[in-house]
Amino acid sequence: MQLNCDLGESYGNWNMGHDAAVMPFIDQASIACGFHAGDPLTMRKTLALAAQHGVAIGAHPAYPDIVGFGRRSMTLSRDEIIACLHYQVAALEGMAQSQGLALSYVKPHGALYHDMMAQAGVRAAILHAIASYHHPLTLMMQSTVKADMHREEAKIAGVKLVFEAFADRCYGDDGSLVHRSQPGAVHNLERMLAQVQQLRQDSTVTTLSGRSGSSHPVKRRDKRRSDDRLWQLTLAGHWLWGSPGGAPQCVHPLLPGRQSRARNQ
Repeated sequence: MQLNCDLGESYGNWNMGHDAAVMPFIDQASIACGFHAGDPLTMRKTLALAAQHGVAIGAHPAYPDIVGFGRRSMTLSRDEIIACLHYQVAALEGMAQSQGLALSYVKPHGALYHDMMAQAGVRAAILHAIASYHHPLTLMMQSTVKADMHREEAKIAGVKLVFEAFADRCYGDDGSLVHRSQPGAVHNLERMLAQVQQLRQDSTVTTLSGRSGSSHPVKRRDKRRSDDRLWQLTLAGHWLWGSPGGAPQCVHPLLPGRQSRARNQ
């Protein structure tokens, strides 16, 4: 199990999060590409931090929605979605290459991510965008009971998938993430740690309703599949916006060895 975090989401004079405090504790950084956050200087600094701590980097593209932080759904054509992804991924990759770094995956942000999970047309456009990029990239998406269907769609498109589960977000009974506007959508520290423990023990989460038997299967491990070897455990980032000290408080208990890993950098 690897730890992923959405970073590089400052923009101009608006500082979001404490990337320098978070980076030593994670395995993968999904970096904003400018459409919802992440100006060029922020992108450059975040890439440098990832290089300093040996963190794998991924592109975190979004709908073109700076004002709404990419959290508002937009009706774009298939060609527009493909062009938006190519534009953002290429921008981040170009900056990464100038620092000697390689981009390894793509994880859509916010409303684009949710639309990808809910709408077959958006998902197909994203798969085509990645498949038609000039070199192979992996798509990161939420692990749900539809994982086999998503895996088959990706296989047809020629795209490799990696699945993630969310440490700090509440799930609905249908397996989707509860919208941030709803009470209880974001876990407190105690509930976050309990959800991580449940994920690690039996690959389930307890949904918002909390009904008996409401533990929702996230992904069943299949030892015959090489792509089931690891989960990407995602910390969505809101925990990391309060203070630099919040990062160690949240990350240390999630996975064994994070504190020593940071100290050994």
